[in-house]
Amino acid sequence: MIIENVRRLRAELPDYVTIVAASKTRTADEVLQLLDSGVIDVGENYVQEAEEKHHLIGDRARWHCIGHLQRNKVKKAVEIFDLIQTVDSLKIANEIDKRCAYINKKIPVMIEVNSAREDNKAGVFPEHVLELITEISPLEHISTVGLMTMGPLTDKSEEIRPYLRLTRKLFEEIAKQKIEGVDLQYLSMGMSSSYRVAVEEGSNMVRLGTIIFGERQ
Repeated sequence: MIIENVRRLRAELPDYVTIVAASKTRTADEVLQLLDSGVIDVGENYVQEAEEKHHLIGDRARWHCIGHLQRNKVKKAVEIFDLIQTVDSLKIANEIDKRCAYINKKIPVMIEVNSAREDNKAGVFPEHVLELITEISPLEHISTVGLMTMGPLTDKSEEIRPYLRLTRKLFEEIAKQKIEGVDLQYLSMGMSSSYRVAVEEGSNMVRLGTIIFGERQ
């Protein structure tokens, strides 16, 4: 089923769109099936769950942190993940930089944009994104490679479109600034219910769970 679902998605999506399989609560066996389908980018929300799967699968997958990262989890996170999509403060960036220095690693990160300005969600409000990126740019063990957003939680994908568009415009504006140490490559927008609209709005990375793995049991 997983291989079929990926094949269908690949036929639908442009070649330049990276599929990140959101594998929260999925088993290591399911992730191995995913790798057989050709998708190697795996997104995990929780460090502990990622650690368990990483122990079994290792670097056959490219591991993305797509959940809110707590400061006390950073030490383990930088050992496991290849990319952290959810940086939303200078404090967390400094901690990532410090922990990476200890293990001589430079890690790509993305800034999580709270595009709908929801108080109950993580992420930086749009007007503060450029400031945060500028503050992070001198850190030696981090490279900022993109923006990530979720938009409001709704099944009606059209309702998300304005927030995706806002994030894309922000991405374009920041890319024009040519900030040293910043190389914006990825616009991570769109999940199982919104990926079509997200790609229309410029996303080149989608985080898909249910549409790949099926409904959770």
